[in-house]
Amino acid sequence: MPESEPRNVMEKFFNSVANILVTPTVWVREKIVEPNQKSYPWYHQKFRRVPTIDECYTDDVVCYYEANEQYRRDRLVDSNILSILRNRFEDCTLYEAPDHLEKCKHIWKQYEEATTNWFIKYGDLGGYHNVKTAYMKQKHRMIWERRHGPVGSGKKDIE
Repeated sequence: MPESEPRNVMEKFFNSVANILVTPTVWVREKIVEPNQKSYPWYHQKFRRVPTIDECYTDDVVCYYEANEQYRRDRLVDSNILSILRNRFEDCTLYEAPDHLEKCKHIWKQYEEATTNWFIKYGDLGGYHNVKTAYMKQKHRMIWERRHGPVGSGKKDIE
């Protein structure tokens, strides 16, 4: 919508003062700030993936610290995904009240699968765990599955 002409001298004066203050600010924003700004939304900060604990040397403290921080971020993301799925199921249950067992079944299956995967990765580690204990858990699980088959299927019969 085009700007209308000022109705009187005072309005013309205030418009000119506003233009004096706004024009340099807009110029700086358009010519300097926006061209140099990264183009990702503020809520999607991207961290580079660091080497995992199995790629670190035993005496590399910095690599161990970075791997531990990456593990903590991954655990936080996975926990928040579980929380979102749980909230979706609860909302579906409330909305579809009498028929929620049928209509929310697909959401429940997603939540159960995510819970199982979360427990496989982070469960039974205790309150003060780090990337090394999680890596050892993964290693022990792989050894168990090689010897006895998938966890929860019982032991293999010795032939």
